[in-house]
Amino acid sequence: MIQWNKDDLFYVCSMIEFVARKTHNRDKDIVSKLSDNALKHQLKAASVNHCLSFEQVSDEWIEEYQLPEGIYDNISTCRYEVPTVTAIGRVYQTLILDVMDLYENIIETIRKVYSSFISEEISNYNSS
Repeated sequence: MIQWNKDDLFYVCSMIEFVARKTHNRDKDIVSKLSDNALKHQLKAASVNHCLSFEQVSDEWIEEYQLPEGIYDNISTCRYEVPTVTAIGRVYQTLILDVMDLYENIIETIRKVYSSFISEEISNYNSS
């Protein structure tokens, strides 16, 4: 059992979005590259990592988890204002907290939410 709180979850969700944008990958692709132990570690480390810049932590994630450069680009095709990384992180945090009782633990819940159809809709900044 890992200790985490909703702020730790918010930070990890925001970092997933930041890394996805930086590496031109989908959020679900970033989550799928992280092992369960890596997700647990990031939830535990969030209380310390939030003091560091997103740039520094994302560089560490990219190197440590060998996250490849992708070709996904949902920013240049956006017709409206692009949501902030933290706005998207908050959406995922809220979703995960709302459905958590349906799954065995926080790691399974994170994986289910990011691999669901809703993740594609969240990443489509032109949808309403």
